[in-house]
Amino acid sequence: MEIAVGRGLQVLAFSGSSFHGKTSVAVKSINWTARTGPSLRPCTTVVQAQQRPIWLPGLDPPPYLDGTLAGDFGFDPLGLGEDPESLRWYVQAELVHARFAMAGVAGILLTDLLRVTGIRDLPVWYEAGATKFNFASTRTLLIIQLLLMGFVETKRYMDFLNPGSQAKPGTFFGIEAALEGLEPGYPGGPLLNPLGIAKDIKNGKDWKLKEIKNGRLAMVAMLGIFVQASVTHVGPIDNLIEHLSNPWHKTILQTIAASSS
Repeated sequence: MEIAVGRGLQVLAFSGSSFHGKTSVAVKSINWTARTGPSLRPCTTVVQAQQRPIWLPGLDPPPYLDGTLAGDFGFDPLGLGEDPESLRWYVQAELVHARFAMAGVAGILLTDLLRVTGIRDLPVWYEAGATKFNFASTRTLLIIQLLLMGFVETKRYMDFLNPGSQAKPGTFFGIEAALEGLEPGYPGGPLLNPLGIAKDIKNGKDWKLKEIKNGRLAMVAMLGIFVQASVTHVGPIDNLIEHLSNPWHKTILQTIAASSS
């Protein structure tokens, strides 16, 4: 049977987007004409290609962000990660800031809720640092915090430079086995991973993605809490209660307008 392809060729392309973490799909529809004997027959070929989700659909991510990192959506408008060593450091820095932000948001909201409801007599979060304690002076607490945090952060930095070096016997007061260093940034073990989540950290991509997404959201929330405190001079629960008391007239726009007047 003789088949001849016609001269006309039309290509229609459609690129799908990524929703709810699903991978976007690029679809190309190719319309062409084939001659089968004396007759012409229109034909359509549809080609699908899976693409990774990126922060702006249709934008090509930089080559050094190839999707292997947790939470990599190709976002680096300033090109900070072009150097591989700098990218390694930025990954660890974001992870640590994300964890501090998640702990900070949870602590601020919990203590503020206890304060507003009257369950505990606590200061508003931005005045908590000025609280005096009977068991130790502020200077003593500061020195202890600097020593403990300095020790832990130094160990973390040493493990970053030489992965696995801080899990060797005798490097952490004999409790190295309880930490079970998995990889830089993920110490694990019964002390820091008591529920045993993602013990196989190499295959724990879903848990890493969930952590970094929640951490990024917490960092944005912390920025919002800082701005709220600077503008309104009250805690986040007080702001929420005031907004709910009159949702149409107690919004961020009215608050900013009142503070600037």
